[in-house]
Amino acid sequence: MTTIEPAPARPVVTRLRMTPRGRRVLAVLVALPLVVALGFGVLSGGSALASRTDSAPAGTFETVTVLAGESLWTIAEEIAPAADPRDVVDEIVRLNALEGATVHAGQRLAVPASYSLGG
Repeated sequence: MTTIEPAPARPVVTRLRMTPRGRRVLAVLVALPLVVALGFGVLSGGSALASRTDSAPAGTFETVTVLAGESLWTIAEEIAPAADPRDVVDEIVRLNALEGATVHAGQRLAVPASYSLGG
């Protein structure tokens, strides 16, 4: 007597079919973390731009008030007569995060404490 064994059952394979709406939902779910990370980077990046890495720590500078007719050059010559005024002006610009070398009467500027204000 011969026994007939049934053929092994094949696993049923189903394909995932996505509708256009499903594709849009999947695209949004994939893109959402990227958009959140980009937004966080843009919003928190502004504070990093406002700070300067080469600024002086507190206590390493003194302040002067710009008088009428004074420029950074005259201030540099006054506080550091033995130094090259170009170097002193550059330090004052960096220390105060100035956009240029223009100053106005009444403006308070930080100057490096390494220069004697008395002359």
